[in-house]
Parts: sequence; structure tokens; C-alpha cells
Amino acid sequence: MTTTAGVGERTRPPLLLAAAAALAASASLIPVVYLAVRAVEAGTEGFVATLLRPRVLELALNSVALAASVTATCLVLGVASAWLLSRWRLPAERTILLLSALPLAVPSYLVAYGWLVWSPGLNGFWPSWAVLTAVCVPYVTLPVAAAWRGSSGDLEAVARTLGRGPIRSFFSATWPQVRGAALAGSLLVGLYSLAEFGAVSMLRFETLTWGINASYSASFDRQQAAVLALVLVALALIVVWAERRARGQAVTRVARPLPRGVMPRRWLWAALAVVLAAPVVSVTVPVLGLGVRLFSAESIRALDLPRFASAVGATLGLAVVGSLLVLVFALPIAALTARYRDRLSRGIEGIGYLGHALPGIVVGLSLVFFGLAVVPWAYQSLLMLLFAYVVLFMPRAIGSARSGIAAVAPALIDVSRTLGDTPAASWRRVTARLAAPNIAIGCLLAAIAIMKELPATLLLRPTSVHTLATELWTRTAAAEYGGAAPYAAALLLVASVPAVLLSTIRSTAREDES
Repeated sequence: MTTTAGVGERTRPPLLLAAAAALAASASLIPVVYLAVRAVEAGTEGFVATLLRPRVLELALNSVALAASVTATCLVLGVASAWLLSRWRLPAERTILLLSALPLAVPSYLVAYGWLVWSPGLNGFWPSWAVLTAVCVPYVTLPVAAAWRGSSGDLEAVARTLGRGPIRSFFSATWPQVRGAALAGSLLVGLYSLAEFGAVSMLRFETLTWGINASYSASFDRQQAAVLALVLVALALIVVWAERRARGQAVTRVARPLPRGVMPRRWLWAALAVVLAAPVVSVTVPVLGLGVRLFSAESIRALDLPRFASAVGATLGLAVVGSLLVLVFALPIAALTARYRDRLSRGIEGIGYLGHALPGIVVGLSLVFFGLAVVPWAYQSLLMLLFAYVVLFMPRAIGSARSGIAAVAPALIDVSRTLGDTPAASWRRVTARLAAPNIAIGCLLAAIAIMKELPATLLLRPTSVHTLATELWTRTAAAEYGGAAPYAAALLLVASVPAVLLSTIRSTAREDES
């Protein structure tokens, strides 16, 4: 893998690099291709009959309704929060901004657990909507706030001077400048909501992910499980297509932003309520519930120390090995697409990003089928579980590594080659060293995601392997809220380690740039 001298003169990527990237990207195709094969095994009539079952339609409608409502709510609340954070001066701004991003660090099933501690009777659509909305709002708030701070305020000021009210001025002048960021965030919310399994299962709202797991675990109905999985993949791809169609052409203008105003005191509490609603629902209330349960006699009595230590060790081990393996697969694709933008490179990159639209339970189920039929020796092995992590989280590492490699000037690589370095030595001494912070960020993002991953781990893990996520889900499903508390607390602490490292690397990178 290399970006060789004279890369700027090449019109085609090196054959070895292209082959390595294509091989890495093909990993994402295995689950979808084999799932399609399993779904059509019974023939067209059987496939259509399964697809038109009332139960399948009901689960699909539930998934669409939940994803659409969560996405719409997050879009409105996220844009409103970003507007308040970007256009108004609020007290303790840095603290409020940090709090607004906190929900990203908490798994949705842990939030559901925290609310079930307070109210065990919660179930159905509305609790699921509230939990997912609170967790997903930052996906819209953060990119829109960043876009708003870098956008021009001239057009909005002109619109106001022409007599247009604040709402008309916003939609005619400001919205086109932040629309791309808002829709990109909404895309992540929609995909997250469709793929959600843990929270909706705990809150007993039956969606496609719940139906896939039920079809597999209860009656092992492979055909219905495969059809449900394909329906879920199709919905995810429709969301991606719709986001790209709605995004349009980005509007960029170099001009001064509008000055930030001082929030009137009579509106301050309402503004804080909008910005802090998501952190309170997704972090404050669940953490308080966790604390109540963690120090209760029930929790202490139910704690099995050897099993608890084993779950912590398995979570850390899978995160370290899995993130490194993700990096191995992501680097060839990142190196190729950072330097070459021909049709082949774009196609390989698109395939590599396919895992972004594949829910964890779909990847897990397809690899169950694939393992039983093609590689039975790998079924319920750590190898198969790690491969699922590669498919699911490779996109996170590709994007970060690609941006770091693209930032390395080709002239530096040319100089290295003229001094006698081989392509591999040039990659090691120049490209890898300068892109190391971004490569490390991609690795840490994958590690955090692996620690929190639930559905694929439930389906593919060896029977002797238990992670903090699977232990939390198992105990909560059995209404053992006291016994689940230590695992929930440990998951928060363990996941905070790569998160702290991630913030440290980003801070160091900013200091180096300055």
C-alpha cells in the first residue's frame, strides 16, 4: 500500500494497491450477496408470499414510522439547538456545547435500561421514540452548528432589510447554506433508527430488527428472517438515496457571519431547555437510575465477579483486536481513494462504505447463514465475529484515514522517492507518519463502536464469550435491573477510555496545526 512518487502524474492507481483495496472492500459484499441467495432459495413465489405476510408488513411499517418520526424530530430539535449555540451567547457556552454532545457516548440500549429502572412498565412506540430522539439529536446539532459558524450572514441581513420576517429570511437565505449538514446528520439518524435493536427490544416495540431476531432465535425461520433483513437493507438504501437527492448543490460563500446576539433573559430558560433536553433524557436520568441500582443490595448480591471480570476482558480484547483488524481493511481503500478519483476508485470506496447502511443484526444474521453453509468451522467463532466488526465499522476508519492521507502533500512523497526510498519505505516514513493522528482517530472510533455493538455480537459470539453489552441486554431482558447495573456502569467507564484518547489526539492535532 503506497502513494508513490509521481503520484500526481499517474492517471491510474498502482495495480497492487487497487487489488488490495478491492479485496478489502469485497468484505462488505459477502453479507448482502449471501443474504440475497438465502432469501430467494424458495423461489419467487415463496419470496413474495413471505414478503406480503401481514406480520412482515406490520414490522416494516413500525420501523418506517419510528425512523421517520425520530428523524423529523431530530432535524427540528437539532437545527433549533444549533441555531441557539451558533447565533446567541449563552452562559457557560463550552459546558453547554460539551453537554449537547454527550448523548453520542451513551448506547441507546443503556439509555433504555436507565429509564426502565425508574419505570419498568415503559414500552411501545412513544418511549422508543423519546429514547432514540434523545440519543440521535447530536448527529444533527453538531454538523449544523459547525456549518452555521462558517456560513455567511450577508444574505440573511439583506433579506431582513427587504422586509422579510425571520422565518422567511431563514428559509430563503440561511437554510441553503446549512442544508447539506442538516441532511447529512438526518441520514445518520435515519440509518441509526432503522438499525436499532437493543432499545426497541428492551422497550418491547416490535420493529424489523426485533422480527429478524425473533424469526432466527425462536423458530429459526431462515426464509422469513432473510426476507426481513433484505427489507431492512432496502429501507436503509432508500434513506441514503433520498438524502443524496434532497441535499442538492452545496451553497458556499465567503463573507462575514452575523454577529452573535445576547439571549434575552425572558427566553433564556426556554433556550436552555431546547439545548439540554437531549442530554437530560439520554444521560442525566439514566445515569441517576444506574447509580441508584448500582449501590443497591440487589446489585451487590447479584454480582458474579468472575463473570463480570470475563465480560470486561472480552469487551476490551474484542475492541483492541477488532479495531486493528478494521484498520487493516480500511487502509488500502483510504490510500487508494485519497490519491486517485477515477471510476474504479470511487466504486471501491462505495462498496467499502456499504457497511454504513447495513444494520448490525442484518450483518450478524447473514454471517450466521454464510458460516453454517460455507465455512461451518468458523460458525460462532471469534473470527466470524471480528469479520462482522470489519464489515460494520470499516466506513468509520476509511473516512478518517482518507482525510489524513489526502492531507499529505504528494511533493513530500516525491522527495522521499528521489532520495532512494522504496514505495513501502516512503509510505512508512512519510505518509503513515504524517497521517498517523487521523489513522489513530479512525481506529479509536471503531474501538468505541465495537464496545457498544450488540445485535451482531449476540448472534455471532462463541457461547463462552460474554461482553458487557450482551450481559447488560440479557439481564435487562429478564428484568434483572439490579444485576445489570454493574455491567452498565463498566460499559460507560470502558467506552470512555478511547473517547478520552480520541479527544486528546484531536487536541494535539489542533495544537500542531496552530
